[in-house]
Amino acid sequence: MEFSQPAYFLLLLLLVPYILWYVLWRNRGKRKMESSMTISDAYGYLKAPSSLRVQLIHTPMLLRCAAFVLIVVALARPQTHEAWDNRSVEGIDIMLAMDISTSMLTQDLRPNRIEAAKSVAASFISDRQNDNIGLTIFAGEAFTQCPMTTDHTSLLNLLKGVRTDLAERGLISDGTAIGMGLANAISRLKDSKAKSKVVILLTDGANNMGDISPMTAAQIAKSLGIRIYTIGVGSKRVAMYELDVTTLRNIAATSDGNFYLATNNKELQQIYKDIDKLEKSRINVKKFSKKYEAYQPFALAALVLLLLEMLLRLTVFRRI
Repeated sequence: MEFSQPAYFLLLLLLVPYILWYVLWRNRGKRKMESSMTISDAYGYLKAPSSLRVQLIHTPMLLRCAAFVLIVVALARPQTHEAWDNRSVEGIDIMLAMDISTSMLTQDLRPNRIEAAKSVAASFISDRQNDNIGLTIFAGEAFTQCPMTTDHTSLLNLLKGVRTDLAERGLISDGTAIGMGLANAISRLKDSKAKSKVVILLTDGANNMGDISPMTAAQIAKSLGIRIYTIGVGSKRVAMYELDVTTLRNIAATSDGNFYLATNNKELQQIYKDIDKLEKSRINVKKFSKKYEAYQPFALAALVLLLLEMLLRLTVFRRI
């Protein structure tokens, strides 16, 4: 624990004159001024046992001092320790490239292609806690939804928000720019030092947009040591007429990856399980622990002590 305002601890010096005043004046000088019972001889009281009230007569003062100390600690703003956690773990660098064209709303997978792809990808991400994973989405254009990160909570939140209506809203062009999607994902992996660098491409169509062809992107990936796993999504009838299976196979073969065809949810789940068996390499992970204010318990304890001191002073230790 550390303190944001440690200068407030100087206030504790005020306890010194207070304690001196209490001992030297209140317990001596003031006692002489207080009224007392007048008797002819006090000898008989010299050996009389002290009552519990007399033994605890200084309790209110001690409670007052303790409350003051706690208030000063609260003013100094105690906070949880802030630190970077550096550690090495086994993992690989992965970019998911996901097609979000309007055809991904087709319901031959349950409830539709895009939601099935998101669900299986989310499970894949959750099972690979030590990996750097990022997300590229593409339709007629491509952009990075999330750069590679080990903060999978943030990644999953961004994946959850992926929708296919970006083209309808005019934010990107509709279509299927497979080459652009691959190029975007590859650009995120090109400086990676990991032993294994992988792109998992998921699409339900053929390349019909973009300035970079899929095979050009595949050649770039091969030169950078990046493997591409291509997944074609759709029923067998759709795969025959809409998917460019040949290009997807060639992309995978060029980059030493594999091609998969998912015609239903179960096959899509099995594909990600197969990819989950990839070789792992060592990466360095840095985790940042955030500061949290911790003054509340001290302030609450001070309030309780002050209330207890007032209660005792007005009842048990009340002066008449």
